[in-house]
This record gives sequence, structure tokens and C-alpha cells, in this order.
Amino acid sequence: MRVLVVNAGSSSLKLRLLGHTDEIERSADLGADADEVAGVISDWPTPDVIGHRIVHGGTEFATPVRVDARVRTALDALTTLAPLHQPKSLAALDVVTRVLPEIPAVACFDTAFHATIPPEAATYAIPLEWRERYAIRRYGFHGLSHAYAARRAAELIGEPVGQLRIVTCHLGAGASVCAVKGGRSVDTTMGFTPLEGLVMATRSGSVDPGLVLWLEEHERLSPAEIADALEHRSGLLGLAGTSDMRAVERAAARGDERARLALDVYVHSLTAGIAAMASATGGLDVLVFTGGVGENSAVARARTTERLSYLGVAVDPELNEGAVPDVEMSDPTAPVRTFVIAAREDLEIAAGARSALA
Repeated sequence: MRVLVVNAGSSSLKLRLLGHTDEIERSADLGADADEVAGVISDWPTPDVIGHRIVHGGTEFATPVRVDARVRTALDALTTLAPLHQPKSLAALDVVTRVLPEIPAVACFDTAFHATIPPEAATYAIPLEWRERYAIRRYGFHGLSHAYAARRAAELIGEPVGQLRIVTCHLGAGASVCAVKGGRSVDTTMGFTPLEGLVMATRSGSVDPGLVLWLEEHERLSPAEIADALEHRSGLLGLAGTSDMRAVERAAARGDERARLALDVYVHSLTAGIAAMASATGGLDVLVFTGGVGENSAVARARTTERLSYLGVAVDPELNEGAVPDVEMSDPTAPVRTFVIAAREDLEIAAGARSALA
């Protein structure tokens, strides 16, 4: 079954046509312009199904689902839970549907993999009426990437994913860590929004909620002003003046103090997140790095794994330096196996699209 995978990002639309055995037949990174999308797709072979990455599935959608009028309306209603991300996913869905109206569309959700997180990890200690009225809980994101990375690591090891305690690190512009036990997500660093958790490229990650209240009260900043700062002007950008990890590393190597601090803060945040997830899995068998930073930053991987030696993590420096996904970089004596795996959300989406039709 040929699958057109549609992955809407913050400023681009990634299209990938996968063949019957998941070979990449066509690939394009586009803007969101409908005419541009139509022009590209019209020249490609016709898919049997279209798989869409949708950021938020709320509590209703925990598995891939074929999109019909009811589902489309329900997805729109979830926009309030992810106002910065859901509209872009739905806009891509609408554009491609207009171009290929006769081809079945399947929504695959970034939150779905985390639907198995137990109540003690998913529940915020806030008033009951807030939790019930506004569906406030820790949803988690990047689930498509985490699910694929865990399963791919198990495949490389040659053991069932359900028998391994895995921590996956999706490190891109957005970043999160996930605890996978029994093949299921049992905890993750992102929460009600993709702002919680790790330090990211332009996002702050977790901050004291009292800080937000203090800024509102003492500096008279509006919620929109604070949200903009925490989403778009924080993280590596706020610390080092650039959101590019490669630029941060080069500046740090030259002795730039802001860049050194940014790298230190990033690694500290990541290390703490991994340790927390290892606690959720009850120990650690496999550690996985994926995403743009996870796949390409030997510096971030080296500094992070050095601080995790007490968990049994150790990597071969040469293997780490030359790592090209998919590859293991563990020290042969280390009890924890460490991998660098290419992010392939498209394969996870394709599998979900096929299963929904089946």
C-alpha cells in the first residue's frame, strides 16, 4: 500500500511518498501554499492512503483514525489545547484533502503514544475542577518519533521491545525524553503543552510557575507577551543568542561565556530528564538519541552520557564522534546500550495509516 505522509512543521510542510515496502519514492519540503502543494502532488504517483501527523489528539484519539466530518470537527475543537501547533497540522490536512479528495486520509497523533502514561505521571496536583473542566493533564508530544525510535532500537538489538527498558531522546528544535517500558510510554518530559520539560532551541522548557505570575504582577506583562518570550525567545536562543546548536558549540569552543553557559544548561536539563525517565522505567537497558541535535551533535551526546555513568551508560568516543544513524555507540563493557537513530516519523505514520484502513 503506497502512503503519502504529510508532516506539517512550524514553517514548512514535509511530504514523503512511501512505496509498498516503505521505500521513499518521492520527497519534498514545501511551504504551506496550496498551489505549491497541488503542483508537487499532481506529478507524483497516486497514493492509496494519506497519513497526516496531527499534533494533538486529546483524550479521545489514542490510535490512528480515518478522517471524516466528525473527526475533522473534533480535531478542530482540540485547537485550544495546542493553539500554536494544531492549526498548522489541520491546515495541511485541508490543503492535501482538497488536492486528493478521493484518497482516504488518516490522522496519526503525536500525543497518542503517551496515552498509556499512568495516572500518577499524567496528573497535575491542581484543583479537581480544573482537571475535569479543562481536560488538564500531561499529554506529552513527539510520540510518533519516540515510538519509532524505541522499536527501531529493539530491532537493532534483536530483542522484543516489550522486554526492554528504553529511554528515547528526541532532540530537535523541540525536545523531549520518553520512558518506554513494555513497549509503552510510561512517562515523558513534555506535559500539557510542548513547552514543559527540556531546554530547547527557542523554548524555555520548565520554569517555576511562580515566575510567570511574578512577571504578570510586577512587570505587567500580558499572557501573550510571556507566551511569546517562553516559546520563541528562550532556550538556546535566550541563553546564547542563537538557536543553532552547531553555532553554540563553535562559540563555546572559542571561549564565549554565553555559549558555554547555554551548553551547560542544555546538558544539565537533558541529563536530569533522562535520569527521571530511567526512574520511571525502573532502570535502563537502552538509551537512544534521535532528532536533529540527537543525530548530529557528538558534543551534546558525549557530555550527556558522561554524566550518566552511574546509570551504566558509557560510549566509545570514536564511535560517538563518527556516528551516522542508525548505529550503536556503546562502550563494549557498558551494561546500557546507546544508539543514534534517524528520526523516521514518516514510517510510524505510514504504519498507522495502513493499520487504520485495515
